[in-house]
Amino acid sequence: MRRYHFQQADVFSREPLMGNPVAVVVGADGLSDDKMAALARWTNLSETTFLLNPTTPEADYRLRIFTPGGELPFAGHPTLGSCHVWLASGGQPKGSDVVQECGIGQVRVRREGERLAFAAPPLRRSGPVEPDVLDQIVRSLRIATETVRAAHWVDNGPGWVAVMLPDRKDVLSLAPDFGAMAGLKIGVIGPWKSTPDSPGPNFEVRAFVPSLGVPEDPVTGSLNAGLAQWLIGAGIAPEHYVVSQGTALGRAGRVHVRQDGSDIWVGGHVVSCIAGTLTI
Repeated sequence: MRRYHFQQADVFSREPLMGNPVAVVVGADGLSDDKMAALARWTNLSETTFLLNPTTPEADYRLRIFTPGGELPFAGHPTLGSCHVWLASGGQPKGSDVVQECGIGQVRVRREGERLAFAAPPLRRSGPVEPDVLDQIVRSLRIATETVRAAHWVDNGPGWVAVMLPDRKDVLSLAPDFGAMAGLKIGVIGPWKSTPDSPGPNFEVRAFVPSLGVPEDPVTGSLNAGLAQWLIGAGIAPEHYVVSQGTALGRAGRVHVRQDGSDIWVGGHVVSCIAGTLTI
């Protein structure tokens, strides 16, 4: 058995226990694929990540991301949480941005004051949702088709498909049929309808991924990155907005989205909650 430095960080919240946790193993080059998968099942978090030496000269580190149900080529909150741990462990970026190597290629991460933010990777699949897929979505969400204001593919690696509902109350009232989702990974978004007297985030988001062993993900960076590319590109959302996610699970996640030139940056606070030694 070997010992590895281990941290668990809470992402998209400045307050511990109110965001989305990620388990991070530092210097994990000696771990086999089977051990990584077994650890992800054991932690039973939405994601467990492994910091490795990069294989390209441009990257600062390589990251592998596992859910309890398998490996992902990219995920957002693990990217921010793992970068936080890498920096806290003494990592020094080669340039102004941290460059992460992962299954979809290279992802840039940068500091934005107290927050970290990643540049949204290109969408692998976009465009309107096919009628048969929309039928499956509304059946699995247990809603009427006419409730859906828009539906779009926003896949940047995990396979996201998204629907917009009229209001955050519609999003929060969902009681999905996870069995009916089959292999779909569904993101749902609805506007907050804030007022000057009652300001708040711009949107409420929920993410359902039962095929990966995570019925509902508390706060989801990759989904929000895909949503931003769709919504900002279509003129539905402003160039700078804030998302609330995790409310239905007793969390208070906040995702900060901002367009800067041709890039969309998805950011949030990260706090370390657990640090220690992992022996496996």
